[in-house]
Amino acid sequence: MAETVVLLHGFAGTRHAWDGVAALLDGERYRPLALDLRGHGAARAARPIGFAEVVADVLAAAPGRFALCGYSMGGRIALHVALAAPSRISRLVLISSSAGIDGPAERAARRRADERLAGEIERGSIEEFVARWRAQPLFAEDPEWVRERAALDQRRNDPAALAAVLRALGTGRMAPLWERIAALRVPLAALAGERDAKFVALADRLVATAPLGRSVTVPGAGHALLVEAPAAVAAVIGADPCAVSARGHPA
Repeated sequence: MAETVVLLHGFAGTRHAWDGVAALLDGERYRPLALDLRGHGAARAARPIGFAEVVADVLAAAPGRFALCGYSMGGRIALHVALAAPSRISRLVLISSSAGIDGPAERAARRRADERLAGEIERGSIEEFVARWRAQPLFAEDPEWVRERAALDQRRNDPAALAAVLRALGTGRMAPLWERIAALRVPLAALAGERDAKFVALADRLVATAPLGRSVTVPGAGHALLVEAPAAVAAVIGADPCAVSARGHPA
């Protein structure tokens, strides 16, 4: 029987962000289940928005046991899901992800910055949001075709709903999970693009904390791995979690 792989998109994405990856998974081995998280895509009107509500949505949509993959914000949510229902998770794949901000002062500063950004988002159009979001240093080195494909998916969203998500699920609103990762007893693969130095370091930290963790650095890629390197993401999802070298590449 095919294994269900639940796929969680990042902030301002939708389930369609996973289309390229899902198309590359072996259909005989895997059943991809990409979800629209609250405040995004077809779930843009779902309220309230919070970590508990989103975790409940994922667990309600998924079968009894499943593999779980999350990109960026979706990776943080995937960690919450795995910690809430560890017996249901067969393995975790975290892409361009973090387990939260450690320091209270830094989290508070991030909350203030996110609140300012949320106010600006809800007063503008989706085109204004997309232009601003893609202009971040995080995406500065993305090829133009990556920018265009990511923007196509982001346009499926509503600015007011994205502002609500930022206020509820932003990194500043999340209690850090680093100390809880050691309790996970499932294989964990953490991916980051080579150009995305901050998240390469975070991936290494994630797998150093997890008992069964392995990291993968995707050569030449940036933060938007679902768009820029879907084959690399699909390969890690499809790899035997035990047949991995020290740096996380298939042995």
